[in-house]
Amino acid sequence: MKCPAAVVRTAKAPFMIEQIDVPEPADGEVLVRIAGVGICHTDIASRDGLLGAPFPSVFGHEGAGVVEQVGRAVTRVTPGDHVVLAPASDGLCEQCQIGAPMYCDRFNELNLQTRPDTRSARLTDGGRAFLKYFGQSSFAHFALANERNTVKVRRDVPLKILGPLGCGIQTGAGTVMNGLKPAPGSSIAILGAGPVGLAAILGAAVCGCATIIAVDRVDSRLELARGIGATHGINTENEPDLAKAIRAIVPRGVNSIVDSAGVSTLIGAAVGALAIRGRLGLVAVPPTVDRKLEMPWFSILNNGQRVEGFVEGNSIPDIFIPQMIDLYAQRRFPFDKLISVYPFEAINEAVEDQRQGKATKVVLETGA
Repeated sequence: MKCPAAVVRTAKAPFMIEQIDVPEPADGEVLVRIAGVGICHTDIASRDGLLGAPFPSVFGHEGAGVVEQVGRAVTRVTPGDHVVLAPASDGLCEQCQIGAPMYCDRFNELNLQTRPDTRSARLTDGGRAFLKYFGQSSFAHFALANERNTVKVRRDVPLKILGPLGCGIQTGAGTVMNGLKPAPGSSIAILGAGPVGLAAILGAAVCGCATIIAVDRVDSRLELARGIGATHGINTENEPDLAKAIRAIVPRGVNSIVDSAGVSTLIGAAVGALAIRGRLGLVAVPPTVDRKLEMPWFSILNNGQRVEGFVEGNSIPDIFIPQMIDLYAQRRFPFDKLISVYPFEAINEAVEDQRQGKATKVVLETGA
């Protein structure tokens, strides 16, 4: 299948719109005509050579579209189905078998495109571009996915904006809804009001949290957070003592904290505002894999607190993505307020706008 794609030829090079020839789907694969695809910071990290992906490559892992063709062994979807693409998992390891596919033994291998023998697309100059990034490589008008990471969804919602539910939105919302599971009436603080943090706020609102505190250093982000469910906002530029600022709102401390900012000093400060038996959920990826995080050992021990990491919101995509869409249809999960739509060809402009904060969550519309 010949189609336009955003190809990265070498590390740190810009995305180049080129014609590629996507191979026919193998037995367990699904060819999807992409309607829209979100841009995630992981795509940019891979583009810049930070996650070990080979080049040339087609990245993109928040795709949504229509099934065009299926392999002979595929039974879960058929041509014409509307689908959202999620991260890949093997379905065979212990974690997959117990319902934790986001902790698949082969997660890095299947998603970060580090295998030299992965599928590839032919370029017009005769070269090859690697495919199957997060099991999809959806920065293209057509993506080759696996049956396991192709989630069938309802047809009465706008398909082009659904892609981020497969990664960024499910990461934030799922960390709260599937991971921390706060009780109705409880309190929560969200560090960072980017796309993942804002999705966590949406999840907290669905769970019935009475106090939802957004923490960021940009007033416009805090304003957006209040518009989707945050009850309070703290600008760290104006509040040097974050724990004190949180306890001014919830004197006994918050029941939960979600870190989507990835700033170690901010996390350390926020822990001082965690309630007895409170939980801290780590979502943001540190700037380097060897970065250390210091915690107040005695107070965590003495207060029975827990620090946990969450990948992709502890989600089972086949269950959680349709749940989020149902909530959206009920107007209880307005994730569309986070999204700005750009033409597919404007991918480099969209990346820069998202980096500068001009757009919260970018979706590229293919028109396919």
